[in-house]
Amino acid sequence: MGKRRRRSASPPIGAGPDLVVERDPEHPSGRLLRQGQMEASYVDLADPTHLEFDYLRWIRIVLRVAGARRVLHVGGGACALARALAAEDPDGRQEVCESDARVLEIARAHLGLRRARGLRVRHAEGRAFIAAHPDARWDAVVIDAFEGARVPRRLITAEALAAVARASPLVLVNVVDDRTARDVRLIAAAARTAFGSVWTIGGRSGNTVVAGAAAQLDLALVAARAAADPSPPRVTWPATLAALLSGTAPLRDDDL
Repeated sequence: MGKRRRRSASPPIGAGPDLVVERDPEHPSGRLLRQGQMEASYVDLADPTHLEFDYLRWIRIVLRVAGARRVLHVGGGACALARALAAEDPDGRQEVCESDARVLEIARAHLGLRRARGLRVRHAEGRAFIAAHPDARWDAVVIDAFEGARVPRRLITAEALAAVARASPLVLVNVVDDRTARDVRLIAAAARTAFGSVWTIGGRSGNTVVAGAAAQLDLALVAARAAADPSPPRVTWPATLAALLSGTAPLRDDDL
């Protein structure tokens, strides 16, 4: 869930109770999925490698620097990122868990979601899927799931991220927050209980990606590549983030 560059609205071409698909009036092959008042996904039917949402481009930068080719996506929407990565690297492995069957139905009917080499999409809840596959290993896990405007709490407890750490050396969590960064700090605190290096990439408000890694990535390279993005984010390095997290307790399963 993110924000695209502002464009004028267009009549919907597909709808559910709270799901609407719009054509991009300035880009004929562009499709936007709205969920309630939020912009949930954007895909370019003519170019699967195009990522309209800035945070998805930032995540792709991190995945490229990490050399991650086997990626589990928890939360799919129209599967824009997974489809982009599969198109760029069909010999890789992109697995998507989307818990809302209606979203998958609309993605297949109106957003061009099709079977593709290197891409596997399933109707499943991400934490339960990871628990059911204890021997699976991924190069990275991307958590981009929302209930309303918040990441589901069951996905970002210390215990949930410990399970992710057993399955992957890298987790990237998309968070929508305001200038208080309360959710960013809460998720980062939980990630610090499971990963040796925790940092963020994003803006002062809107989308921020919380990253947890078993080993330090080349953050200078991440920052350099991110600086060239149309919406350049800032990277908050591990030491700086650790100071910001002082006094922030991680969310635990018992708190739910």
